Parts: sequence; structure tokens; C-alpha cells
Amino acid sequence: MKQKTEESKILREAILEGIQRIKGKKITIVDLESIQHTECGHFIICHGTSSTQVTSIAHSVEETVKEITGEEVWHRDGYRNALWILIDYGDVMVHVFQEEARDFYNLEGLWADAKITNIEDEN
Repeated sequence: MKQKTEESKILREAILEGIQRIKGKKITIVDLESIQHTECGHFIICHGTSSTQVTSIAHSVEETVKEITGEEVWHRDGYRNALWILIDYGDVMVHVFQEEARDFYNLEGLWADAKITNIEDEN
């Protein structure tokens, strides 16, 4: 169990690195581990300012995770319109939104009973 926890932590750090390389905005980690019957252990949520940036952030996450951990994405969806791209790594799901879509779907509000950590934007 400890090894899985460490692997998940390294995965989350690689995802954050990928988002920060492309200046993803308002990065939020939603820790779902204390909630029963969830699909995964963590959501990592951020947004970009355009469909181009959203796509670039998602590609950066995939490339950075592969570079650091060697792990391939399990599933991806949303690249076609780039309003909301989902990248599924099993234990961690990455949600890259355009800002308006993020506000509309409000995943942080839906999972408000989870532990939520906000990461400061890098300037």
C-alpha cells in the first residue's frame, strides 16, 4: 500500500509539473481518498485561457508524466473541442478546462466534502 501511495504522489507531482510548464491557471487538487465509492483517488483541475492553451496543457501533462514516470495515459477525451479535456491515469484524473466551462461544471463545488488544495499560480 505504501508503494502505491508513493507512486501516486510522484504521478501527481509530474502532472503538476506538466500543467505549470504551460502556465495552467488556478490548479486545484481534490483528494477523494476519504470519500467512499469514488472513481479515483484524486482530481487535478486547472484551466487555460484558450482552446490552444487547454490543448497545450493537456499534451504537456501527458508528455511530462511519460518523461518522469514512464506511465501512459489510460484514457483521454475532449481534445476535439478543447473546452474540457479529461486525462485518466486510473488513480488520478486530470481535468483541463477553458475558464467558462470550469465555472459552469464547478467540479470543486460538486466535491466540496473532499479535501481541496489550491496551488499558487507561478508568475
